[in-house]
Amino acid sequence: MKNVYFLSDAHLGSLAIEHGRMHERRIVRFLDSIKHKAEAIYLLGDLFDFWNEYKMVVPKGYTRFLGKLSELTDMGVEVHFFVGNHDLWTYGYLEEECGLIVHKKPLTTEIYGKVFYLAHGDGLGDPDNSFKFLRRVFHNRFCQVLFNALHPRWGMAFGLNWAKHSRMKRAEGKEPPYMGEDKEYLVKYTKEYMKNHDDIDFFLYGHRHIELDLMLSKKTRMMILGDWIWQFTYAVFDGEHMFMEQYVEGESQP
Repeated sequence: MKNVYFLSDAHLGSLAIEHGRMHERRIVRFLDSIKHKAEAIYLLGDLFDFWNEYKMVVPKGYTRFLGKLSELTDMGVEVHFFVGNHDLWTYGYLEEECGLIVHKKPLTTEIYGKVFYLAHGDGLGDPDNSFKFLRRVFHNRFCQVLFNALHPRWGMAFGLNWAKHSRMKRAEGKEPPYMGEDKEYLVKYTKEYMKNHDDIDFFLYGHRHIELDLMLSKKTRMMILGDWIWQFTYAVFDGEHMFMEQYVEGESQP
């Protein structure tokens, strides 16, 4: 039985991250290290700091990453890509050229006999009204068509600089630390969701850039996967056990 892997929030291409090529190579080396052990890989959003597909243009960069994903799918590894709030503008390229399975909504699925609820995490219980407004704008098809009317040079520059500005408003470019069960909105959302969905074994999210492994009941476990900017963490399910691990160059450490 092969493993199933989960990771999120690499924010490749970010103008706020130094040594972007090294950043990309690290995640590519990780994917290469698991390619013969993986049954499936779930990428839970914000793999790109900004990604927008144009009809006749592929965004600059990411060639190593996209090439590795294509290699994995050519080998028969299922690679699932969940859109995040930074890379939701996908219109078929990742599916047709790289063989990915793209998800634009949370997914409930069975893996090795266990029920998983998988999502990036944006928009799930977040009380921030300004964020909710922006999210509606970003998901609006008419607004997407208008944005794609911009020349890619200007569209990509705008998106990447917007993302950089958003990140640099935070202390050291990092998300706030864990706020506790009573205040962490993904925890609150999950507890509310569980009231009518008691069959779920694992809830997995990205988005918050924190590592969290929380038992919400005797049966149900919730995990937030951390990121691939500072933490380089991921979850792996071997069919029996779920582990949170950290990728260290050349090896994995529990």
